[in-house]
Amino acid sequence: MKISGNIKKMSVEHTAPIHYTLHVGDASVDMNALIGSVLKIEWNRQINCMKCGVSTVKSFAQGYCYTCLRNAPETAPCILNPELCEAHLGIARDLAWAEENCLTEHFVYLAVSGNVKVGITRLSQVPTRWIDQGATAAVKLASVPNRYTSGVVEVELKKHFSDKTSWQQMLKNAKFSGDLLAEKKRAIDLLPLPLKQYVIENSEIYTFEYPVIYYPEKVTSIDLDKLMKFEGKLTGIKGQYLMFEGGHVINMRKYGGYFLTLSF
Repeated sequence: MKISGNIKKMSVEHTAPIHYTLHVGDASVDMNALIGSVLKIEWNRQINCMKCGVSTVKSFAQGYCYTCLRNAPETAPCILNPELCEAHLGIARDLAWAEENCLTEHFVYLAVSGNVKVGITRLSQVPTRWIDQGATAAVKLASVPNRYTSGVVEVELKKHFSDKTSWQQMLKNAKFSGDLLAEKKRAIDLLPLPLKQYVIENSEIYTFEYPVIYYPEKVTSIDLDKLMKFEGKLTGIKGQYLMFEGGHVINMRKYGGYFLTLSF
């Protein structure tokens, strides 16, 4: 079968294992069903902005044209640095969008994806955010009323915890030998008193299992911008990465808006 179209990041369902669907144009591909089969991915150099649809020779922020990078609310500086959010002050690229996405409940969390990292996410993105990062476990740390406050808490905890996912360690399924709840307690103890009011006492740990036949000892990233096409046996999916025989991996989220052809 051959399917072509502009792609979006894979949607996920929190099942055991996680279920992945890749959206290619108007079609939806059950990616779990392809594990163990040969998959060919080709790019014809066409990219369309996921926001406005315009043709662009280069993708910014995983799927946007330069104009939307500069103007769209989805690419505002506070998306990467929530402490820069000004929506609570009535300042935003799009206040209606900000009301739905910034001026709403956010969680600060700890997640395990090789190492323990701190991060933030909207209520509507639980547990999708953790799955997209390839986390094997996550626990909520604090509940705050808006994006800005989540950034303030995160900035404080970034002094003691990483805020980055090591994608190589995540894909090699590096094990965490510590205690996530103990790490949560440590994080709470490290918070300044004014921020402790947002702490969640609930100790529920979310866990995630991924559809992977085996994990590689070494990983090599596939760059479609250079290769144009890749073909190999699909051995698993974790985070937003497709994993192929021989340790080759491709981050599908990176290619949002790319017009790809999948053959399987």
